Amino acid sequence: MRTITNITYPAVALLTLASFALSPLARAVDPPPDGGYPNQNTAESEHALFSRTTDTDTAAMGFHAPDSNTVSSDNALATWIWRATADLNIARGNHTATLLQNGMVLVAGGNDSSGNASASAELYDPASGTWAVTGSLNTARSNHTATLLQNGMVLVAGREDSSGNASASAELYDPASGTWTVTGSLNTERFVHTATLLQNGMVLVAGGLRQCDIFTCVLRSAELYDPAAGTWIAAGSLSQERYAHTAILLQNGNVLVAGGLRENAVALASAELGHGRR
Repeated sequence: MRTITNITYPAVALLTLASFALSPLARAVDPPPDGGYPNQNTAESEHALFSRTTDTDTAAMGFHAPDSNTVSSDNALATWIWRATADLNIARGNHTATLLQNGMVLVAGGNDSSGNASASAELYDPASGTWAVTGSLNTARSNHTATLLQNGMVLVAGREDSSGNASASAELYDPASGTWTVTGSLNTERFVHTATLLQNGMVLVAGGLRQCDIFTCVLRSAELYDPAAGTWIAAGSLSQERYAHTAILLQNGNVLVAGGLRENAVALASAELGHGRR
């Protein structure tokens, strides 16, 4: 067997790139991003480089992409590239965004440019990169949660109104009709809580804030939404009251709650696991 030695780095790069060509889906970038390669030899788009020898796809984007040591599962050597898309119809913050089963994105509620809670909602179409107004919420809300249910509906629960008051109201969005219908109210009004879709199709809501006389209280309570009945039932209490935390469904069906804030906006390092009785 013959051993080849003394090949410089540029020679190796040329030997490697010689086996690839631009995919039909790719396009050249002129000028190349961040300086790119000489002579505008930079490509972007899906599967930018096509292998002549293996008929498999790869991709290269950005500044000196082949020099990257980061390799993804589809053999892509790339950096993120951001580009503008169409603006929302209404400026908003503290809203929710939910990926629907049809690939559209539902954005709902939030605070408008005047700081007031909004009832407006709109849909983003990835194919056209545009937004279209859809049916308005029955109740203006911000700092709520939105959860895609197994039946394709979206459950919106809890809210903060324009005066900073909590609410227990909840409603459902139907992508087929583009309309909202009121569903059962939470047992406890709350906002800045979490909502997690469970394996059985129910939704676990935990923690958050509510008003207690003239003060704002941090909650430990949790409850479950049953889509079949449209009602909520108590689901025990967290070990630590918290809001602005995270909650994630684990593969074993448990829910991991981590961090957040407690009274006086003190940050928490604590975490806990929740699960149904077995």
